[in-house]
Amino acid sequence: MTALEHPPTADDGATRVDSGLLSGESLRQSAARILDDVPFFGRMAGNHKTRTQLLDTIAAVPLPDAVARQLSNARDTRPEIFLHLVRTALTATWLARTPALTRCDAAMAATAGLLHDIGMLHVDPQILDPGHCLTREQQRQLMAHPLVSTATLERQSVYPAEVVRAIGEHHECMDGSGYPRNLAGDAISPLGRVLSLAQVVAAMFAPGRSSPEMRLSVLLRMTWHRYDNTMAMQVLTLVKPKLDVMSVEVQLLADPIAHLIDINRLLRQWPLQWDGDGDIGAARLATLETMTAEALQIQRVLAGVGAVPEQLKMLRSELQDEDLQCELSLLTREASWQLRTLAAQARRRWIVGPGEAFPATLQNWLDEVDLLVTGLAGVLPLHEPAVKPQAP
Repeated sequence: MTALEHPPTADDGATRVDSGLLSGESLRQSAARILDDVPFFGRMAGNHKTRTQLLDTIAAVPLPDAVARQLSNARDTRPEIFLHLVRTALTATWLARTPALTRCDAAMAATAGLLHDIGMLHVDPQILDPGHCLTREQQRQLMAHPLVSTATLERQSVYPAEVVRAIGEHHECMDGSGYPRNLAGDAISPLGRVLSLAQVVAAMFAPGRSSPEMRLSVLLRMTWHRYDNTMAMQVLTLVKPKLDVMSVEVQLLADPIAHLIDINRLLRQWPLQWDGDGDIGAARLATLETMTAEALQIQRVLAGVGAVPEQLKMLRSELQDEDLQCELSLLTREASWQLRTLAAQARRRWIVGPGEAFPATLQNWLDEVDLLVTGLAGVLPLHEPAVKPQAP
């Protein structure tokens, strides 16, 4: 028996059913419904044997009463969180069962996937409202929820250290852009890398998301530097946008190519040419170097998906193809969000003193970004930002 095998006795199971607490069997049923109802997840279980192994692994996740109560509460009162946890558990288990991708234990992956966001049950529910601008306190709660999850599970003393560590890393990214500790590369554990990708995949299939498979395809190709590439490529083998029964009409942009060309132009202006404009000390010089590196990274991502001016201009004659229009619209949404985030970082990192303004060169660039983003009113990222902007 492994460290994570914790088979309930017959009496335990009866008590769980009678009390309404989540049990291994009810967890299996929830996972099975997702496999049946969402074709993307159904493809993870290509045959009866694989399906049984996936469901058996998830049903065997240890559920001490304190944890079962929290998950039962999520199932009954916060179903969006509960279903996200189950989708993440399925994805993490599937990834771990592919030997070419990872040496992670499937039972540990299932456990980490199911419990990674248990800390979200302790934050203000308003945080999940897409239209709500976070206060500073809510921002702190959101950024801290991986640590709340790890603290909750450490108290149970039944989960291996690898599982607890991975849960604390589920929002870390390979390029260091994640949180709460800005870990990068090998500093993220193998199971943490599985979880980081699995929770993003699961989030794409949240209720209300249109065309999740196409969105997932675009997102993984636009953010390849954030996740383990080998695992991301394996996920992409499951993506079949044209078979996506959850697909609904995506809001098409009138001229996504023009917007992508403008985004490329603004990115290529880094490093900005100062010509003695403004007093640049060591700290500000470091900020400029960081911004230049991030602008170059976004350019590389766009080049990797063919969204560069030289190739985009060749596509103009093909824009009558609705599938192409849809993909380019989604690419534009993600690229514009990354550009907007870059501008927000520039404003935050360039510390302006009393009575001081941004140098004219930087201010002009920020104004152009604002104008482009305003022109794409209603454009949202493919994924939820780590921290939403505060209301002014």
